[in-house]
Amino acid sequence: MMPMQNMLGIAGSMTLAAGLALGLAGCASTPRTNLSSSTMSTLDIAALQTQAAKFNLRITLPEFETTPEAVRQAVQKTIVEANTRLDAIGRQDRAQLTFANTFRALDDTLYQASLTANRVGLLKETHPNAALREACAEAEKTIQEWWVGLDYREDVYATLKAFADTQPQLDGEDAKLMAETLRDYRRAGLALPREQRDEVERLRKELARLMTDFQSNITKAKAPVRFTRAELDGVPDLLLQQPGVKTGEDEYTLMANVTFQYQMVMENCRVEATRRKLTQIRYNLAREENVPLLRQILELRDTIAKKLGYATWADYQIEPKMAKNAATARNFLEQLKSGLQPKFEAELKAFQEMKARDTGNPNARIEIWDAAYYMNQLKKERHAVDAEKLRDYFPYQRVLEGMFAIYQKMFGLRIAEVVPPARWVDDVKLYAVTDAATGEPLGLLYLDMFPREGKYNHFAHFSLIEGKRLPDGSYQRPVSALICNFPPPSPDRPSLLSHSDVETLFHEFGHAMHCLLTRANHARFSGTSVPRDFVEAPSQMLENWVWDKAVLDTFAGHYQDPSRKIPQEILAKLKEAKRATIATYYRRQLTFGLLDLKLHMDIRAGGGQDPVEMANAVFREVFLPAPEGTAFVAYFGHLMGYDAAYYGYAWADAIAADMATLFENSPQRYFDTQLGRKLRDEIYAPGDSRDVNISIERFLGRPRSLAPFLKELGLETSSAN
Repeated sequence: MMPMQNMLGIAGSMTLAAGLALGLAGCASTPRTNLSSSTMSTLDIAALQTQAAKFNLRITLPEFETTPEAVRQAVQKTIVEANTRLDAIGRQDRAQLTFANTFRALDDTLYQASLTANRVGLLKETHPNAALREACAEAEKTIQEWWVGLDYREDVYATLKAFADTQPQLDGEDAKLMAETLRDYRRAGLALPREQRDEVERLRKELARLMTDFQSNITKAKAPVRFTRAELDGVPDLLLQQPGVKTGEDEYTLMANVTFQYQMVMENCRVEATRRKLTQIRYNLAREENVPLLRQILELRDTIAKKLGYATWADYQIEPKMAKNAATARNFLEQLKSGLQPKFEAELKAFQEMKARDTGNPNARIEIWDAAYYMNQLKKERHAVDAEKLRDYFPYQRVLEGMFAIYQKMFGLRIAEVVPPARWVDDVKLYAVTDAATGEPLGLLYLDMFPREGKYNHFAHFSLIEGKRLPDGSYQRPVSALICNFPPPSPDRPSLLSHSDVETLFHEFGHAMHCLLTRANHARFSGTSVPRDFVEAPSQMLENWVWDKAVLDTFAGHYQDPSRKIPQEILAKLKEAKRATIATYYRRQLTFGLLDLKLHMDIRAGGGQDPVEMANAVFREVFLPAPEGTAFVAYFGHLMGYDAAYYGYAWADAIAADMATLFENSPQRYFDTQLGRKLRDEIYAPGDSRDVNISIERFLGRPRSLAPFLKELGLETSSAN
């Protein structure tokens, strides 16, 4: 039972450049009013807590540590207290066992420990003080090692097993908690002979330490790259005028590790040598530190899987997910790869023709550093879409308030700013979410939206406090955080988001809704604690909102004149451009998914395989060759925590496309509040407290289908159902 996963990253909705950087109640009519016109109210946290008490709820704020020593003390205190609680579970009189003092008590204990683990995990990725981040990284190793050891507490397992052997009559969520907890002990190897079990425990603790080191190396990796203005021809002033970018008379310093900077260069720079240089540097970040670690990690995972009776680590990881086994996951991706091949070839041909024209070389080849650039050029030339000019319509604050208004209307909510008693950096904002009809507080959300030194450099949702029924019968409402890296404001203009950034914001806020709207009784099933190949589906479905003209008109307007809206013809062309390059986009996604599975299915302990070459071979076969001499996988953070799970983005896309058809076919389309409430009640509120297949079917009102997803990709749908 590893710690409840507290971070969800965005990859499915990213642009190609950003993806490559990962290496990422009904209404009568459509509203005519501007949803973002209302001003945001401000709440007092004490008043919110008083209101919560009326509903037998608790609203609690994390107490963030401010010094390295405070981090170390918090972790040690948490472990001591948890061990005391575990000791009490383990020594109980077998004649006095109940669900409450066995399985629920264990969930309570793990929940309390997760509060510290989640807090430390967030601070490790966001705190501005390097010494505190380092202390959090070390503390995380301590927590992970302790958490692995929980699976081998024979006294606790014996107590749980003794109660389960009485064959108690449990229903619903309680029965699921008992069954899945016992499954976890089996998967940890508790049934193995002691010597083998002890070895698995030792290996898992070593694995946890190595994984933390790998991820820390990614966060620490820095790569300043200097260019002249000529070398950055085509790069928007929005980037070049950012503080700290212009570092000399004709010198601009960009950070290859800062995703939005990398992305803007890759999409816009006319100079191929610049794109190539930045890609080569990006794809070698953390190479020296992480390639040796990755070899150890992959071989350790294979060894552990074999000792636990699984053919591969991928089979071990996927067993509790929707796909159930690695072969099913790989076959799903391979079928998509084959189906997309003709369109992918046609798209590459179009890019090659454009590059041949630009270079005067009829034999010019499309390289990996060309893909994002020519996708963007195709949008401009063939579909008259200038992605950079579209930024003018998406000033961050208006987008944020407009998005809040839409989610409020859809889900029957109110969102108001709260002054946080404590935060890890001054520009962090805190918002309270309440039920609009009843005033019931539902949770709190921190927003940390712009890049800075030492901060996690992609986009992610972090769960800090899971929703849970507490022993006294009250319900702890959740707290979470969005960690993003949007372009910061410049001296002469606000933060301006790309359309893709807006898509990302809606996606990540969808994860927050999944967390904050939970009604699960046990922390194990709360919010986003669902199978990894489903967790992205609700958020990916919500990306559809930013492609609808009526939705965009509620908040998108030129930052200098908000009355200027995005013309319908521009949005239509944007959709055409998306369809025109969808095979390139998805083949990149499939590259990540297939290399993840290959590393976790084909690498054998002691086999001497080179993970860098194996991954680069997948790039060559499925997408475009990685730059020679680079090691993309050293900077591919999804291999830690999303290991053998990246396929889940495409798997979830298929579910998301199916769920979106309900809104698309509604007369109110994306403003159908009855469907919004159904989404809240059938998908978000249950979390994993019931089989997610049941939740999906209850929302759809029918079995799910692949047909909408295949249609979106332009593939044959005759056998899709």
